[in-house]
Amino acid sequence: MNVPFLNLKVQYKSIQNEIQDAISQVINNTAFAGGPFVARFEEEFASFCGCQHAIGVGSGTDALWLSLTALGIGEGDEVITVPDTFIATAEAISFCGAKPVFVDVDQDTYNMDPNRIEAAITQHTRAIIPVHLFGQMADMDPIMEIARRYGLFVVEDACQAHGSEYKGKRSGSIGDMGCFSFYPGKNLGAYGEAGAVVTNNSDLAERMRMFRDHGQAKKYYHGMIGWNARMDGIQGAILSTKLKHLDNWTEARRKNASLYTSLLATSDNIITPREADYAKHVYHVYAIRAQNRDNLIASLAEKEISCGIHYPVPIHLQVAYGFLGLGKESFPITEKCAEEFVSLPMFPELTQEQIEYVVEMIQLR
Repeated sequence: MNVPFLNLKVQYKSIQNEIQDAISQVINNTAFAGGPFVARFEEEFASFCGCQHAIGVGSGTDALWLSLTALGIGEGDEVITVPDTFIATAEAISFCGAKPVFVDVDQDTYNMDPNRIEAAITQHTRAIIPVHLFGQMADMDPIMEIARRYGLFVVEDACQAHGSEYKGKRSGSIGDMGCFSFYPGKNLGAYGEAGAVVTNNSDLAERMRMFRDHGQAKKYYHGMIGWNARMDGIQGAILSTKLKHLDNWTEARRKNASLYTSLLATSDNIITPREADYAKHVYHVYAIRAQNRDNLIASLAEKEISCGIHYPVPIHLQVAYGFLGLGKESFPITEKCAEEFVSLPMFPELTQEQIEYVVEMIQLR
């Protein structure tokens, strides 16, 4: 049996007519860059997240960078985040001229450990970026309490966490801003690159709307030096169409994750993901931890089961961030996870038969 890691085609086929109609509307109205279809999605996504504003941008990386820029983060500043994330989190900090300062993650949730934050705060610290890894939100109450006590901004990296919840509040709605990626493989994915920032701060929202459009609030009148980070009209229309289905897709992911977890409960040397008491996990990635990870992946590949690794090299050990001077054993939990993570096939349309086959092959290895 062939089990792909991700199958975008089967999802597209289920909503093909809706998607084609949405694209046709954009083309018929020639509303290609920004425009009414992006504006409609922004309104819908803000409501979905429980926020007053959503600003559509070109990618999740744009979302992080624009957020920090809107907050005035710049040269000489420090931003605290985690090394167990995709490099875009750190890149956004670097491109503001600031320095990423890492803290290790919690060994159960793989998200920022709030108990390690205060030790990393200096006179140069301006913000904290908790990353809601794999679709589960970080423990936001203590993070927000520390941030408020020290006068720091909080930017949620929710690029993998569309619709996830913390004590009933949706991702992006707790910090000063929340950042989302709509890369095609995400729980809410565009058919190309796209991202968004959500916030309840009207002033920050206006700054980001200007910055994404060359610093202009009115065409050819530039109030700031900006950038081109607009969302395409076609992506806005596609995302509006898919957003209607996201809650159902999330429940399918959660059902699939529950089946994986129950079937793997008796497997030796396998650690399954844990959903925190405070959280509603949306399982963008279902990452187990396994001894002899590479052997397991090779064994599953022989059985036509595709897996992934998120992420094999933590950011502090990447060549690109070698200038920080952080060697091995700097963040032991992150580094151990990097050696053990195996991301199993996970998408809403995954069948029970496929999941049972994956687990059977894991147990037979």
